[in-house]
Amino acid sequence: MDQERQLTPRKGMPSPRIMKEEFKRRFLSQFQDQNFDRLTAELESVAEAAWDAYAHSRKAPNTRKAGTGYADPDYDLALDWINAADAIRAASNVHIDSAGPNRILLINGSSRSEHTCPGEMSKSYRLSELAESVLVTEGTEVDLLDLSRLTSEYGRRIHPCKACFSTSPALCHWPCSCYPNYSLGQVQDWMNEIYPLWVAAHGIMIITPVNWYHTSSPLKLMIDRLVCADGGNPDPTATHGKDAQQAKAIELSGWDYPKHLAGRLFATVVHGDAEGIRSVGHALSDWLTSMGLESAGKTAQLERYIGYWKPYASGHHDLDEDITVQEEVRVAAQTLVDAVKLKRSGKFGTVYPKIQPPRQK
Repeated sequence: MDQERQLTPRKGMPSPRIMKEEFKRRFLSQFQDQNFDRLTAELESVAEAAWDAYAHSRKAPNTRKAGTGYADPDYDLALDWINAADAIRAASNVHIDSAGPNRILLINGSSRSEHTCPGEMSKSYRLSELAESVLVTEGTEVDLLDLSRLTSEYGRRIHPCKACFSTSPALCHWPCSCYPNYSLGQVQDWMNEIYPLWVAAHGIMIITPVNWYHTSSPLKLMIDRLVCADGGNPDPTATHGKDAQQAKAIELSGWDYPKHLAGRLFATVVHGDAEGIRSVGHALSDWLTSMGLESAGKTAQLERYIGYWKPYASGHHDLDEDITVQEEVRVAAQTLVDAVKLKRSGKFGTVYPKIQPPRQK
C-alpha cells in the first residue's frame, strides 16, 4: 500500500482549460497590425484549426516509431525530440574528438539590448566582447550565446521548466520533451539549439548582471531548463512519454542520475551596482558544480561591482573607467582557456595556471 501511494501521482489543482471563445480571443489577439484586417476570414479559419489542436491536446502532431535502441521501439516519438537528440549526439562527437579545437561556450546573461526598449547595450555584452577577444586569440572555437536575443529577436523563446524532475528524474527527458507543445502554442523554444552548444563545449563562461539579487530572467530560464542535463532520462519511450506513474516506478527501482555535462570546465563573471554579487556568484558556482562541471580556477570566478551605488545613467562610463575589472575579465577568460588546454592534455589539476591577478590584496 505504501509503494502504491508513492507511485500514484497527486492530483487536485483546478483545470487551466479555457473555452473556445476565450481561446480564439487570445489566439487572434496577436494579429493587431492593420495589415491583418483584410485577412479576417483566413485568420478565422486558422483559429478554428488551432482550437481543434488545443481541444484534442495534440502536443506533438509529427511522430515516428522510436526504433531500435529504445526501451519501446514501437513508441511514437516526436520528430522534434528525435532531431534534438540527434543534434546532441553530433555535438557529443565534436566534444570527444581529441583532434578537434578547444571549444568555449560564452554566454551573455543580460536581457538588455540596444535593439529594443532600453536603446542601449548591456555591460554584460561589453564584458563578453572582452572575454571573446582573449578566447579567439588562443585559436579557440567560441560560440557566443547572447541571451538578450530573448527580448530583442522575433520568435526567440525559452519556455519555463515544467518541473518534471520533481515528480521523477525518469520523467525529465534529455533533451527536454516538454516543448514544443503545439496544442498549447508553446513553440519556437530555443533550448533545442542551446543544448548542443553546452554538449560540444569543453569550457563554459557565463557573464551576468545581478537583477534583484538573482541572475537575469533569461539566464534563469536556461538554468532551469538544463535540469534534464543533470540526471535526466535519455529514453522517453521508457516512460511512454509523460506517464508519471511509470517514471516513479523506474526511479524507485534504481536510478543512476546520469550527468550529461560532467567534466566540462567553467568560468563565471557576476557584476552588479549595489548588492547581490556574492549570492549570485555562489549560486552559479554551486549549480555548475552540482552538474559535475569543474571550476577552471580561482581567477576564473569573478564577482565585482561596477559603479557601486552610482547613477544607472553613468554605468557604461563607470565601466570605461574601471580598467582593472576589464583586465580581470580577460584574466578569467585566459584562465578558462588555459585550464581547457590542460584538461584535454590530461594535466589539469596537477599544474595550476600561472596567471598573476591584476588586483592584489
